[in-house]
Order: sequence, then structure tokens, then C-alpha cells
Amino acid sequence: MSRWTYFLKRVLLAIPVVFLVITFMFVLLRMGPLDPVAARLGPDATGADALRMRERLGLNDPLWEQYLQFLQEMLVFEGQSWVVQGDRHVRDVILSAGPPTLWLGFWAILLPLFIGIPLGFYAGLNPNTWGDYVASAGGILWYAMPNFWLGVMVLALMRSLDGGGTIPFDWYTFGPEINSVTGTPALDFFSTTNIGPIPVPTGIDFNDLGRDIKRILPPALVLGSASMGTELRLSRTAVLENVNSNYVETAKAKGLKTKKIVWKHIFRNALIPLVPVISNEAFILIGGSVIIEVIFNINGLGRIFFLAITGGDVPLAGSLLFMFTLIIIGINILQDFLYTIIDPRVGYER
Repeated sequence: MSRWTYFLKRVLLAIPVVFLVITFMFVLLRMGPLDPVAARLGPDATGADALRMRERLGLNDPLWEQYLQFLQEMLVFEGQSWVVQGDRHVRDVILSAGPPTLWLGFWAILLPLFIGIPLGFYAGLNPNTWGDYVASAGGILWYAMPNFWLGVMVLALMRSLDGGGTIPFDWYTFGPEINSVTGTPALDFFSTTNIGPIPVPTGIDFNDLGRDIKRILPPALVLGSASMGTELRLSRTAVLENVNSNYVETAKAKGLKTKKIVWKHIFRNALIPLVPVISNEAFILIGGSVIIEVIFNINGLGRIFFLAITGGDVPLAGSLLFMFTLIIIGINILQDFLYTIIDPRVGYER
């Protein structure tokens, strides 16, 4: 079986899972405690208003017709927001709120990868040193602090970094100037031109790019904090296991250079147990973005999902939940695919 045949097989196996998830969401949203009619009309609505709204939303139709309509709307993201976005199409909501969440998730994954894993590798290659102790203690502290508490603390700290407090550093005027660390990044640093209906990037405004990076770094650091601690500790353990392995001792006996041993043997084999950890951290980021976007007032998918759930906006909440499910299934397929590349012992036949 070729690698691409294996990939196609994994995609086909995910299709029944998608339909099971849609069915579960339909049962949960239709028969759960959410009342979309009450959420949309408010407490002052009359019984006649409620009956007309139920008829308009199709809630009086047979259950199987409601399910087929729900299935169609989920698969093509064709539903309308009932409460939060005022009859706006779900697809438009996702297209407008998706970029800030992707920007936040990108930096929340990038920071742990380039901070946590290198520190873990350094600690594993230099065990029982002061650098190892400091890195390990820092990883434990980062992992122990919950996101909702750390977000509030970081927000309070950033508001004091205006050059007038006890710390003589002004974050807001350092580099590209910003006036707040909260709010939605503009993400307009690309200049584009349309080739037919497709916008094509033609340039980058690095000043605007710097502003968006400065604004997103504090929430991204909070969102990726748990991932950073986990990846640091696990990469340290993986390096220690590989440093003392027989094949590393054999490579040393052959006279290979230390740099080659570290990069070709230790580094690659230490990445194998980190692949599921990194992909599983992406699941945590999806849920954590809800809290972080609310704290830092980012108008992304996480904040809109929170408003949709609390406001009884069934189509919007269901569509976002379905999209999160597709992302998780896609990450699982990518994880299995990466395993076949990193670890040659993993075959396609199983």
C-alpha cells in the first residue's frame, strides 16, 4: 500500500465519524436545555409570537425532516445565526471571525515549538546542571498555571508596561506603536490585487505586521503556556532516553561527530513521542481559545462560539462545533500520516 493510498483510506474511514458527530449534535442541540425560540424572542414574547417563531424556524416539522435540514446545513455551512449575528449566514460569520482565531492559534503553536522543545532538548543534553534545573522548574510552573488565571495576570502586567510603572519599559511604543493589547488584530498587512475573483497578495506592510504580532503575542503566550510546559518536559525525557541508548553508544564508538549524533540520531528519534503530544495540544488550543478570546476581547471563532452557546444560537453553535470536529479529525489523520514519515518502523498495512 502506498503512502497516498493509506492517506485516502484514513480519509474514507473518517466519513462515518463525521455523520455520527452530526447526529449527536442534532440530538444535543434539539433535545438539550437550549430553547432557541426563547433566546431569540426574549422574556417579553407572547405565546403567539413563540408559535410563529417555531413555525418560521421549522421546529414544528417532523423530526426526520429537521434532521435532514440540519444535515444539509452542517455539510455546506448554510445555516443562519438566530441570535448572536442577527440572521447572518454562518459561512459569512466563519469567514470574518476565522482569521483572528487562526492568527492566535498559529502563534500559540509556534511559541511552544520554538521555546519549549529547544529548552527541553537543552535540558536533556545537559542533565543535572543549573540550566536543566531552571528549564525544568520553568516548565512545571508554566504547566501548573491555568489559562484563565494566567490570562488575567498577563493582561494586568501588560497594562503596567507603559513606561510609567516600576518596570522602565514601554511595550506599546517599542517597535510599531499600539494603543492596547486587547481587541481583534486588523490583519490587513497584506496588499492584494484581484486576478479574476481570486485575491492575490502583492506586498506586505511590515509596520502593520509588527502591530498585529505585538497585539497577539500576549494572548498567544498564555494560550500556548500549557503546551510549552508539556513539550519541554517530554522532549527532555525523550532526549535522555535516546542519549543513553545502544545505537548512540555505537555511533560514538564509530567516531561520529557529536553534532551528527545529536541531529541525525537523538533529535529525530526524540521527535517520535512528541508527534501525538503536539497534535493533541492543538485540541486544547481549540477549547482554550474560547477563554483567551473572551479575556483579551478578540472577536474570533472561540468568542463567538461562547456567545452562541450562552445565547441559544443553535445553528451558529452547531456549525462552529462541526467545524471544530472537522479540524480535530483532520489533525488525527495528519498525525498518523506524519508517523509514517518520521518513524520508518510504522507501516501502512496495519
